[in-house]
Amino acid sequence: MREFWDTRYNGDLYLFGTEPNAFLASQKALFEPGQHVLAVADGEGRNGVWLASQGLDVLSVDFSGVAQEKARKLAGGLPVRFEIADLTAWDWGVERFDAIVAIFIQFTGPLARKKMFGDMKAALKSGGLLILEGYTPRQLEYKTGGPSQIENLYTEELLREAFSDFDILHLEAFDSVVEEGAGHSGRSALIDLVARKR
Repeated sequence: MREFWDTRYNGDLYLFGTEPNAFLASQKALFEPGQHVLAVADGEGRNGVWLASQGLDVLSVDFSGVAQEKARKLAGGLPVRFEIADLTAWDWGVERFDAIVAIFIQFTGPLARKKMFGDMKAALKSGGLLILEGYTPRQLEYKTGGPSQIENLYTEELLREAFSDFDILHLEAFDSVVEEGAGHSGRSALIDLVARKR
């Protein structure tokens, strides 16, 4: 699996571009400088680096060392901490982060996803925020990015149930054009979630 991602990220071009995810950037007002934020499966660092540029204390975690080397270059002098980890086996910690950012992390099936969502919940401090964007099953029609396994995709019902113990501040499924490098390009079936730990 690591070899797959290392190969995918190999090369000078940034697979998903260097700009932050549009939904994440739209949530800028939710962050306060100095907050401790986890960027989950952050790849080549576009989201983690943007978060650090907002004055946040960022830990960027990814499976691929190749991606993280590119993320370090993208960060320049920004103080981003990087960690290579298999997120299905990683120690997320307890009440460690003020916010967790999970953008297009649909590389796990239902069992691993349930564990990872549980780990995210435990790792957030009370009042902490989860900001998540993913694809819905309609994405299989568009084929403009994301997994090909329908069980890895999100629905509003799935996310509402998974985070029923959180206060859901925003949950919306919609279609839009995404231009995030070659990896995410074109009309896409998206779902956005902002949830606060009680």
